Amino acid sequence: MKAIGYQAATKTLSEDSFEIIELPTPTAQGRDLLVAVNAISVNPVDAKIRANVSPEQGHKIIGWDAVGIVKAVGEKVSLFNVGDRVYYAGDLTRAGSNAEFQLVDERIVGKAPVSLSDAEAAALPLTSITAWELLFDRLQVSRTKDAKPASLLVIGAAGGVGSILVQLAKQLTNLTVVGTASRADSVKWLNELGVEHVLDHSKGLDAQRTEHNLAEFDYVISLTHTDQHLDEIIKVIKPQGKLALIDDPASFDILKLKRKSISLHWEFMYTRSMFQTDDMIAQHQLLTELAELVDNGTIKTTLGQHLGKINIENLLKAHAILESHQSRGKLVLEGF
Repeated sequence: MKAIGYQAATKTLSEDSFEIIELPTPTAQGRDLLVAVNAISVNPVDAKIRANVSPEQGHKIIGWDAVGIVKAVGEKVSLFNVGDRVYYAGDLTRAGSNAEFQLVDERIVGKAPVSLSDAEAAALPLTSITAWELLFDRLQVSRTKDAKPASLLVIGAAGGVGSILVQLAKQLTNLTVVGTASRADSVKWLNELGVEHVLDHSKGLDAQRTEHNLAEFDYVISLTHTDQHLDEIIKVIKPQGKLALIDDPASFDILKLKRKSISLHWEFMYTRSMFQTDDMIAQHQLLTELAELVDNGTIKTTLGQHLGKINIENLLKAHAILESHQSRGKLVLEGF
């Protein structure tokens, strides 16, 4: 099979950051599905791994979002059949989706939304799992419109995770949703997704909260540059509020949370697959429910740009866009 990989990490993106390689097509065993990859999405984690992680030997194949067709199943598979069209974010500890075929455990896979094209569906898995787990597993937000009203601030809301998170919060909870963005097109995007207010995270958040007559927030989810925003987060969050994050701050003074008794919740969507947790199948379940929400029109795809075929040129383009921090929605490649 054809795959795109690398032999050494490259902090500076260049034409030599990836190469085309030929590998044997893997064999499905146990609970694994062998999936023929049709479309992929490129995420910040791809750029982070490419820049910092070299393989111990051979080539490293990255990529953690895919839509494809099941070509073979392991002997313990019970959830899928050959021919099923599936979507998933994969497992950080295994070969990724930048290949014609990929092995993936059925417990982290869902049947793809029938109403979406392969490219549209490929935009969803990683960010949807992250957003879902942030809201309902880490922060334990109530999934009912009859719940006590509460408020949520999402910092960096126009990116891949934020774009799906604000939809889930708006459609499935009783939260008042406020997002942050600093560019005009990002503000427009968030307004289209239905957020109540948009604040500019390049300016003081607490002063803007006051200008909009907003109370302190019950929940804050920080999706980017948490260390830079921490002091403002402390100001805008309610006493006994909950803070969740997904990024990797260079420094983080947790003592700043003490005075308001703020609880801290970290989300890493690969935890379940990496540690084979008892509830690993929860990702299959949420992807299944997400597909239903998409197909009934409740949630829409967050595809931002379709960059063309899955090749080195377009993969480099995707990594460059991600490293510029100028992307809105998801970046998708389709077909080898």
